Amino acid sequence: MARPVTLFTGQWADLPFEVVCAKARSFGYDGLEIACWGDHFEVDKALSDDAYVRSRHDLLAKHGLKSWAISNHLVGQAVCDKIDERHKSILPARLWGDGSEDGVRRRAQQEIMDTARAAAAFGVKVVPGFTGSSIWPYLYSFPPNPPNLVADGYAFFAAMWNPILDVFDEVGVRFALEVHPTEIAFDVASAEATLTALGRRPAFGFNYDPSHFVYQNVDYVGFIRKFADRIYHVHMKDAYLSPTRREAGIFGGHLDFGDPRRSWDFRSLGRGSVDFEEIIRALNDIGYQGPLSIEWEDGKMDREHGATEACAFVRKLDFPPSAIAFDAAFERK
Repeated sequence: MARPVTLFTGQWADLPFEVVCAKARSFGYDGLEIACWGDHFEVDKALSDDAYVRSRHDLLAKHGLKSWAISNHLVGQAVCDKIDERHKSILPARLWGDGSEDGVRRRAQQEIMDTARAAAAFGVKVVPGFTGSSIWPYLYSFPPNPPNLVADGYAFFAAMWNPILDVFDEVGVRFALEVHPTEIAFDVASAEATLTALGRRPAFGFNYDPSHFVYQNVDYVGFIRKFADRIYHVHMKDAYLSPTRREAGIFGGHLDFGDPRRSWDFRSLGRGSVDFEEIIRALNDIGYQGPLSIEWEDGKMDREHGATEACAFVRKLDFPPSAIAFDAAFERK
């Protein structure tokens, strides 16, 4: 049986949730990965009002949709980041407060705990999101980093996230970090270090997204096989890496997405550099049966056109693994 194809609503949070439900159904999706911003899924309301949780299910059912995950990337980013004015634009006022770093982090930490509780109340088992990172700014550092700076960063991450993961364990939900530049894990090596920092506790795994690996020159198919037991959720998202553009490299040259001088950019599925055929085969090899959630981004394409073609692309590409060896018919009886 093919895996469900869902639409991540994060890039659609400018629209009311019911409008996104209607559009997603018309585009051909089976369900939604619901973002915890806009009016799509409000954690505080989900914990204070049973009727609110029912209203989300009612709207999904009205449009023939289901949900397997709620995502809280924006709040998760503030748990470990060095807080500055950028975070004010992505956080609710009740979490930003007076903007003091310790206060913002403490409130973000509590909100992610509450997101686990809200996910359980909603009936889903996975929360994809971000963690933030106190050491990302020191990725390429001069003057040289002090000897313990990176190790201390992982220790700080574990101190902030282990109490969060205790709540995930209590309610039977798992957190799936979207491995991504600006996060504590952004490639294979840092993902391994992240698991080690947490003692490899099962509550923490990964939201796999190949678009963030291809432009870094990371083995994105190998990532699936290396972390086979930690792929808790999957984003289908493409990025194009130009073989000729050299004005702005992997760091983007401070250019906005869509600028033609960039050497890489996000694109609608099937129009970039990611080999999705190999991804599907690797997901089959590890037995992943969760949703294939399309995070649609392409700054030069109409999003409704793109989300529709992306859904059709994934449906055509996906296939179940074989239950028998292809040459079994030739064996002697």
